[in-house]
Amino acid sequence: MIKEFREFALKGNVMDLAIGVIIGAAFSRIVESLVNDLFNPILGAITGGGIDFANYFIPLSSNVTATSLAQAREQGAVLAWGNFVTVAINFLIVAWILFLVVKGINRLRREEKVEQKAPEAPADVKLLTEIRDLLAAQRR
Repeated sequence: MIKEFREFALKGNVMDLAIGVIIGAAFSRIVESLVNDLFNPILGAITGGGIDFANYFIPLSSNVTATSLAQAREQGAVLAWGNFVTVAINFLIVAWILFLVVKGINRLRREEKVEQKAPEAPADVKLLTEIRDLLAAQRR
């Protein structure tokens, strides 16, 4: 069983998946920073104030009197719609970047296929093809 597990764990697909998950986690932090440190301040400047989506919430309990989401969650149930907006923006950024990556890969694959020409047929095949075409032309 240990041998089977070792073979499974060392297969290329499993290692590729593990590397993808690790890179995805690191990429997620970059996207979070992009949204929180670049997009949100720009949106805040456009709308005339410092918008911080993370602290927008609707209290679902009368006990909630806090103004920050972290404190409000400690006081009771809240609908954290601002946090959802931030996560949705993160998702859209990741989806757009992945779309661009896949589009680029597909373009490279198409270019590679164009570069690969069909190999020329051997001389005997060419000769037989010409004979066939001549015989077909005589029968008409």
